[in-house]
Amino acid sequence: MRDSYNRKAKLALLPACLLVALAPVLSGCTNNHDAPDSEKKRIIYKDPGLSQYDPPIDISFVRDYSSGMEDLINDLPGETLENNKWSRLYEEVLGIRVRYDWVARGDLYRQKLGVAIASGNLPDIVKVNAQQLRLLTNAGLIRDMTETYETYATPLTKRILSEEGTGPFDSATIDGKLMAIPETVASIEGAQFIWIRTDWLDALGMQPPRTMDDLLAISKAFTEEDPDRNGIDDTYGLAVTQYLWDPVMGIMDFMAGYGAYAKIWVKDDNGKLVYGGIQPEVKPALKALQDMYKSGQLDPEFGLKDGVKMKEMIASGKVGMFYGEQWGSFVAQASREKFPKSQWQAFPIVSANGEQPKVPLRFNTYQYLAVSKDYPYPEAIVKMFNLHLEKNWGETAEYETYYSNPLPVWQLSPVTPYPVKKNLEAYRQLEEARRTGDLSKLKDEAKAIQKNIETYLAGGANKESGWGWERTYGANGAFAIMDEYEKNGQLLYESFVGAPTDTMIDKQAVLDELEYETFINIILGRSVDDFDRFVKEWKELGGDQITAEVNRWHAGKNKP
Repeated sequence: MRDSYNRKAKLALLPACLLVALAPVLSGCTNNHDAPDSEKKRIIYKDPGLSQYDPPIDISFVRDYSSGMEDLINDLPGETLENNKWSRLYEEVLGIRVRYDWVARGDLYRQKLGVAIASGNLPDIVKVNAQQLRLLTNAGLIRDMTETYETYATPLTKRILSEEGTGPFDSATIDGKLMAIPETVASIEGAQFIWIRTDWLDALGMQPPRTMDDLLAISKAFTEEDPDRNGIDDTYGLAVTQYLWDPVMGIMDFMAGYGAYAKIWVKDDNGKLVYGGIQPEVKPALKALQDMYKSGQLDPEFGLKDGVKMKEMIASGKVGMFYGEQWGSFVAQASREKFPKSQWQAFPIVSANGEQPKVPLRFNTYQYLAVSKDYPYPEAIVKMFNLHLEKNWGETAEYETYYSNPLPVWQLSPVTPYPVKKNLEAYRQLEEARRTGDLSKLKDEAKAIQKNIETYLAGGANKESGWGWERTYGANGAFAIMDEYEKNGQLLYESFVGAPTDTMIDKQAVLDELEYETFINIILGRSVDDFDRFVKEWKELGGDQITAEVNRWHAGKNKP
């Protein structure tokens, strides 16, 4: 919900004059949120992780300048990529001047970054993926950040970056050294739900699914029994995109209904790590999808359609069900413009045996901030992390100024860490407020969401702006189910969270392509026995070696 929340929510004001656990000295602190940044009196912190460089220092980055970022800056008069509320804050509080060696878009950015990494021509701080981090480490081009992080990370930063355990740091640790600061991303946000058009369920006199057989029956009925009552055979049961592992309209959690956990590493009965995509449970899941495709329950052209095209199908009232993350409500909402009486609701994923299924969670942290070996101030990046978290979620937070105003101004910062369970926490605050009738304890994010929900419940011309929020954060919304997932112990976190192994770097792309081609071809009609051939080839082409490397990592993690 992070992006859509920041675009849409109008947030309550936070008082700035609060003492923090870090015991800052307040320098003329006043409640002056409406004043320009340059006119505000800044808090001076005593903690070494928020201390100021005097004289100021420069720190260089490179950046992907997306169309979304361009739109954001265009909506913020007077702000630029290098001169904005975050760059000014970093300079005024920390004495750090943010610079960009170059900016580029999309594929050009990735190409230039690849060239920079290959040539060793790095900025002071470079944001990389896990494989690039391994390459830079092997080349000796970046600093060991182990002691720097331990010394300079504030208690708030350490708490927030460890909310999902040690995984993000394990993935940035190579040969026992922390080689970058992970920009943690919430794995729990990968939990999926079944989004179903309940007005179609009602029209057909059907109940929400409790088993995979129920779900298949609903899909069949949505396809064959004219759920929209237009007298035309023009509907499909399940939306799936050509990108089989998409977080919305993918097949990952459909397969989980058969106990198949493609795309993640899991523990087997002996405690060893195995790759879920080659386990025998995958085969019946693929057969079920193949049967759905053959009987017309999937769009016959799904293999050519991305999420945008499939969303258009939903908007045109052609599809009644899809798997997806909590923000799937905003995808489902597309149907309500043309069909204002359409109703969607999230339901828990179901299993073939009727038992509570495990909900697979891919390890989501994928970006790391590495420091060039030649940069003399490695602690500067840690200080920037500290300040970003402090000004958004610390005791001196100015959330409406630095996170959402209501535009997503947090994106202006070159570092954007956040509490990974903040959305679930907001739901829990809202649920407590609904239970007690007391809204006074809602914090900033929950307050903003509550306003959107109230807009929907109040009706009127603007109610649609709150519909998706109510479907996600309401009493029966997606987060109510996620809360139950967690309480029931259904969340299956990925077991391998280490840095990519040597064979992964060499072979993973080939194995991923082999897996994708096999799975989609089986769905489209190839023999399901092709799965057995795939497993054999996967093992021979490097999978067995990767499995051995992964288990060596696992054994090392579990040494007493």
